Amino acid sequence: MLKAMSGKMCSSSSILQAQKLVDQLQIEACMERFKISLTAADLVRYCQGHRRSDPLITGISSSSNPFKDKKTCVLL
Repeated sequence: MLKAMSGKMCSSSSILQAQKLVDQLQIEACMERFKISLTAADLVRYCQGHRRSDPLITGISSSSNPFKDKKTCVLL
């Protein structure tokens, strides 16, 4: 069950992990790449165009906040 690899003993699980890593790296190597300068400029334009509706910038009104506690807990 143990195999020699580069002078070290490796278990089958580490071989499987290494194969998964190689497969993932091969997938990533085949992906189409975008020029960072174009992508960054597009991102800046998008953020500037949507900043008025961005809750991280403008905040959320307490009446429309779905995460606001509906009731308060009072301990006596």
